[in-house]
Amino acid sequence: MAITKIGSRAILDGSVAAADFADGTITGAKLAGSIANDKLANSTFTIGGESISLGGTDNSLNLTDWQSVVVSDGSTVTTMVAGRGYFVDNSSAAGIVKLPASAAIGDTIRVKDYTGNFGTNNLVIQRNSHKIQGNTTDSTIATNRASVVLVYVDATKGWLVTVESNVSDLQSALHTEATGGTVTTSGDFKIHTFTGDGNFVVSQVGNAPVPGAGPSNVDYLVIAGGGGGAGYGGCGLGGGGGGAGGFRTTFPSPNSNAGAFPISVQTYPITVGGGGGAAVSGSNSIFSTITSSGGGKGGVNPGAGTAGGSGGGASAGGAVGAGNTPPVSPSQGNNGGSGTGNLGVTVTTGGGGGGKGGVGANSTGSGTRAAGGNGEANSISASSVTYSGGGRGALHTDTSSNNGTANEGDGGDGMGGGGGGSAGSGGSGIVIIRYKYQN
Repeated sequence: MAITKIGSRAILDGSVAAADFADGTITGAKLAGSIANDKLANSTFTIGGESISLGGTDNSLNLTDWQSVVVSDGSTVTTMVAGRGYFVDNSSAAGIVKLPASAAIGDTIRVKDYTGNFGTNNLVIQRNSHKIQGNTTDSTIATNRASVVLVYVDATKGWLVTVESNVSDLQSALHTEATGGTVTTSGDFKIHTFTGDGNFVVSQVGNAPVPGAGPSNVDYLVIAGGGGGAGYGGCGLGGGGGGAGGFRTTFPSPNSNAGAFPISVQTYPITVGGGGGAAVSGSNSIFSTITSSGGGKGGVNPGAGTAGGSGGGASAGGAVGAGNTPPVSPSQGNNGGSGTGNLGVTVTTGGGGGGKGGVGANSTGSGTRAAGGNGEANSISASSVTYSGGGRGALHTDTSSNNGTANEGDGGDGMGGGGGGSAGSGGSGIVIIRYKYQN
């Protein structure tokens, strides 16, 4: 038997060739086969504090391959892949995503509302031939900031939702922020007052019920322009008083701290109605979907009062102007009053214009002026102000004067009052918006 000496060791011939130790290494040919894991110095490794043997399997991590943001506006459909997560941006329109065509038990897909818009622009999850929660219909997510995890189980139930959550409680507390009009504050509230046309520009809305946040609603007062009084009609006939501008408000709402009218981030054009001149109806005031109608003009020569937010008073022989026209609830105003007398009668009087707080008075024919309907007080501006009072009817002797006692002259600007029957002009309207801006 031949013995080969390598260094200080003797090796039997044919067991290891000297070339196998070239450069201090052993060639792969002499290591054919495998080495048992338990023969290695380190036969386990640790993940998340758990020891896992070499060659073992661990599914506890359930890792997700999150994708870049998917813009889903309904024009394209993203087919999702098991093991992936999807941030979905539905900010422009309702969106659609689709489950995989094939699925195996344990396949997992995650979906997250990226912009907090699923409640406004819903996300439809198409089932793609599989069931969802055991149903053979597509699913819809309609909750802002929703997160869902779907796991495939079998053909009977298909994809099941294992996690469904809305993480609004993790949002930062927000209050409404806006510009436009004359801005004042009262306690924790901001008040935007518009005495002319403008824009209410909302840049942020509150996100209550997040702790410390403000509501996303506002309160409003929308007053239209008052109608003009009829003026002297000739032949000794007194004109009817102008009807008050329509009066619509949410203040005080059942919970005035929260407001009653929902808003969103956008620009709201504001229209403030002007008062009508002598024998001219007032103009509408508008905020968002809320329109208050201009007050009706008083009747003259002889004639009917005109319909409006509140109706104009009639002259002798004419019909009263109808209030709350067009109709809304709660009512924005009341009817005008009737006049007395006929052609050739010495004493004639026009009826009073309607007001928010009551109908215009009917003329008694006794030589006294018929009162306009009462206005209504509101403190949305942080001060109590009476708006939308009707104009007083005129006597036949009131030929042109606008300056008599209350309700006989011009209606108050910014209050939507009706003009007096002696050719008084109606007062312009106003729009006031109030919301909580701090705690």
